[in-house]
Amino acid sequence: MNALLYVLVALTWGSSFFFAKIGLDGLAPQQVATVRTVLGALTLVVVLLVTRRRWPREKRVWGHLLVVAVFLNAVPSSLMAWAEQTVPSGLASIYNATTPIMTLLALAVLVPTERLTRRQVGGVVLGIVGVLVLVGPWDVLGDPQVLASVPGQVALLGMTASYGIGLAWLRRFGVGGGYDPTTVATVQLTLAAGLMLVVAPVVATGPVQLDWRIVGAMVALGAVGTGLAYAWNTRLVGAWGAGRASTVTYLTPVVGVALGVLVLGEPLRWNEPVGGLVVLAGIALASGLLGARRRRRTRAVADPVESAPDEPSVTDPSAPAGAAAAYSSRADRDPSSPVP
Repeated sequence: MNALLYVLVALTWGSSFFFAKIGLDGLAPQQVATVRTVLGALTLVVVLLVTRRRWPREKRVWGHLLVVAVFLNAVPSSLMAWAEQTVPSGLASIYNATTPIMTLLALAVLVPTERLTRRQVGGVVLGIVGVLVLVGPWDVLGDPQVLASVPGQVALLGMTASYGIGLAWLRRFGVGGGYDPTTVATVQLTLAAGLMLVVAPVVATGPVQLDWRIVGAMVALGAVGTGLAYAWNTRLVGAWGAGRASTVTYLTPVVGVALGVLVLGEPLRWNEPVGGLVVLAGIALASGLLGARRRRRTRAVADPVESAPDEPSVTDPSAPAGAAAAYSSRADRDPSSPVP
């Protein structure tokens, strides 16, 4: 059952950019972001009521989660939808994988006790190199289409930077420590939906053209991708641990690129998968996946009793909150992660 949930989470989060792209065929970017967030919030509220979880009562929790709602939901979902007007969905899914790099940088700034180790600095530098390869500066001046997509690519980096700030805020203030991740995510997403509905009459304007494709895409993106998938991931984290469950991070860009190329007919430049692999290598280095086996061997020889493997944590803010692993002790120790 857990293996099936793992596959479902990978497929759901990997297809988020694909469904957003379809939604843009009939909706304005901010309309896509608002509908997605509201549907996700309603879905999680239903889960909360059915499972009889209690809403937090502390004003401090609600105040901090309002900040988190801005950085983990309202801002990134808006930037994502805006960017996909010019950026292929497959490339957008690859950019989403830079979230762990952004999270490490945000932690270093917002959490005084979190200092980057040399290994993490190396991972961040490698991730930056991967982003440069993704952009393909050698094509920017020679290809008008690539040049037109640069603002969208910058917006996607803003999206992952926003995720990083939100996750670092969770870490810094230990928000909702007395509540399970699903409850925290429900409050967070409900606040984000409220904020987006308030500004919708001003920013979510434009003609609306709906057909079964667009409606189905928005239901999949909101109710499933921003709602149910988070509950699935929470269960996986509980069953497998944050580290093992978070490996779904490495599958979501594959799903996103495959759907973009095979279904939407999007072009794929050689530097995009190469840059994506370099970014993932940077994540693996920063999170300790690279070299972990050698360290375990060394520790096993030095102390055969304490040779249990470290469980690296790479949470996924592709979910509405990305907080599932952020509340485990492993993720608090190394809370790098990605979110659509």
